[in-house]
Amino acid sequence: MVVMTKKVKTFEIVFSDASKSCYSSGDKVAGRIVVEVCEVTKVSAVRVLGIGCAKVDYTKGKQRCREEVDYLRYEEALYLDGQPRDTDGSVTFRPGNKYEFMFGFELPQQGSLVSSYNGKFGSVQYYVKAVMERPSQTSLECKKEFEVEEPLDINTPDLLSPVGGVKEKKVTCMFIPDGQVALQAKIDRRGFCEGEYINVNAKFENTCSRIVIPKAAIIAKHMYQANGRTKVWRQKLSSVRGNHIISGMCDAWEGKSIRVPKIRPSILGCDIIRVEYTLMIYVHIPGSDKLSLELPLVIGTIPYSGFSSRCSSMSSQGASTHSMSSQPPSYSDIIRDELLDTPLVPLLDDYDGSDSPIFIHAPRVHLAPPPAYSEIAEERPTSGCLLQVC
Repeated sequence: MVVMTKKVKTFEIVFSDASKSCYSSGDKVAGRIVVEVCEVTKVSAVRVLGIGCAKVDYTKGKQRCREEVDYLRYEEALYLDGQPRDTDGSVTFRPGNKYEFMFGFELPQQGSLVSSYNGKFGSVQYYVKAVMERPSQTSLECKKEFEVEEPLDINTPDLLSPVGGVKEKKVTCMFIPDGQVALQAKIDRRGFCEGEYINVNAKFENTCSRIVIPKAAIIAKHMYQANGRTKVWRQKLSSVRGNHIISGMCDAWEGKSIRVPKIRPSILGCDIIRVEYTLMIYVHIPGSDKLSLELPLVIGTIPYSGFSSRCSSMSSQGASTHSMSSQPPSYSDIIRDELLDTPLVPLLDDYDGSDSPIFIHAPRVHLAPPPAYSEIAEERPTSGCLLQVC
């Protein structure tokens, strides 16, 4: 409720479906304009406007860059049924009465609108504005925003196709060659929705003399266009990291997952604002620029309809673990367990953000002897199957 002046007690917009959080193309926006006055007031007209506009506003040096594009423009004059009008066409509102003006309009069909957006240097806003005109007085205005979310289906051949790439970087130390670092990465598709997991398959090789760390992050790239200029703002959303890789070694990610956080869908159809997402897989190299590979992502609203590869991989891992649980552990497994139980020694600090320091395991000199297994003669039924003993 908005109190405008002394003569107007209430002047507000109320949507018919208050529980509806967002609209999309073809939906009907309906509601009423409620007016209450404290004194006898003459009103010449009440108009309702539906407005959708994309705006960009930022400063480049001493120049102010601004741009606007309209995506919705609707206007209608509202009247009260049975309300007598004066000779000048105005309507008299009296205290103690509540006057309601009903309105409704349909949003344009799909392809004409852009999803709502509120960014650092621009926005896409939709709202209903009511204007009450009074003779010999200033017009009163009130407005109420509503969200628009255009459907973006990721179940298309283009967005379900795998994407990958290869990158390598030669490392030098005081202009002397110091080997190279290489990475190769692939994801099974590039269309995802909020809450889904991106499974990354990657291989990293380190032939330089330094210890490197592989990482992956979801990056949002916001692009704003105004006055013939383009401003780009990048934002790191979520990230994962792998184990350090010492000189002459390599490492592999097999389905390493990174979760898509709660973010807005990609904006690809706006003329002055564009929001793109990428999966950046990179290697942190101390004393040198990082080696990075960016794979394009599209964040949609209609989730993947197929069977989740992450669930299938987890179920296969569970089945493998169950099938191996009855076998005795090998000597190599015991050595690995011994190494994991050793104390952790700090190796180096991570200079890329707020991640925790990296540690290296200090192996013990004495290892436990291999377990002794004794052969046990069991009584075998004549009708049973023979089991091979490893």
